[in-house]
Amino acid sequence: MSLTADAVWLNSVFAGYDRTILSIAHKLAELAGSVLTPLTKLVTLLGEKGILFFILALLLMLFPRFRRTGVCIFGAVCCGALITNIILKDLIARPRPFETLDLYRQWWEYVGAPFEDGFSFPSGHVTAAAAGVTGLCLMRGKRWVFPGVVWIILMMFSRNYLMAHYPSDVLFALLIGIFSGFLAAIITQLIFRFLENRRGDSAFCDFLLDAGIGGSAGRGYFRKEPIADEPASIKSELRPNIDDTETVAERKEKKTSSHSSDKARKKSTGYVPKH
Repeated sequence: MSLTADAVWLNSVFAGYDRTILSIAHKLAELAGSVLTPLTKLVTLLGEKGILFFILALLLMLFPRFRRTGVCIFGAVCCGALITNIILKDLIARPRPFETLDLYRQWWEYVGAPFEDGFSFPSGHVTAAAAGVTGLCLMRGKRWVFPGVVWIILMMFSRNYLMAHYPSDVLFALLIGIFSGFLAAIITQLIFRFLENRRGDSAFCDFLLDAGIGGSAGRGYFRKEPIADEPASIKSELRPNIDDTETVAERKEKKTSSHSSDKARKKSTGYVPKH
């Protein structure tokens, strides 16, 4: 198998680092027997194509309160997939470990890992995990850092344990994922700043911000035109509910009733207007 210049460079520069980490993973496989194999396969399955974070992002986008977070996670995973799976994998064209050396193929067979096609550098699983976790932490705060880091480490370990990637593959994937998360956070903030600046002026922007579970869309919040006889102090306020506004007929009826009451009161007090 002929290698690209980039693949040759990676194999030579990171040869010692890759072999050390993969040797540790193989030693753990020997010590644990077959216990770790189902766990690593499950972690790999959950990280396939970034599906876990895509589902999380779509669920969060259903709620206006968490929509910003959902958009950021979705954008981060998409950005990571663009850089990793669409650009770098075919450009670098680095074969997987079990396709390169007989020693790594023996270790791959030992753990009973499934065959995986495609190129090795960088890891799409780790990129998606790092991108999704970075976006989540940037949007929701430090409390998600620890569980997020644990998930990333599990993903990195599982990809090396199954001999699907070199350790240098997952290292670069980690960096790409973090970069993608920060880039998505910046783009997300710009998008929502644009929408917030047009809140109340555009029904479409209001819909994007407020529609969804627990949102205000469809409950009269879009109405902002004041009724002519309203005091100036409330003319610019949004209506809490369109059903609470009075109809024109009800206003005329109230006005007529008030006028009749005034006439009756003046008559009873003997008030005669001067001409």
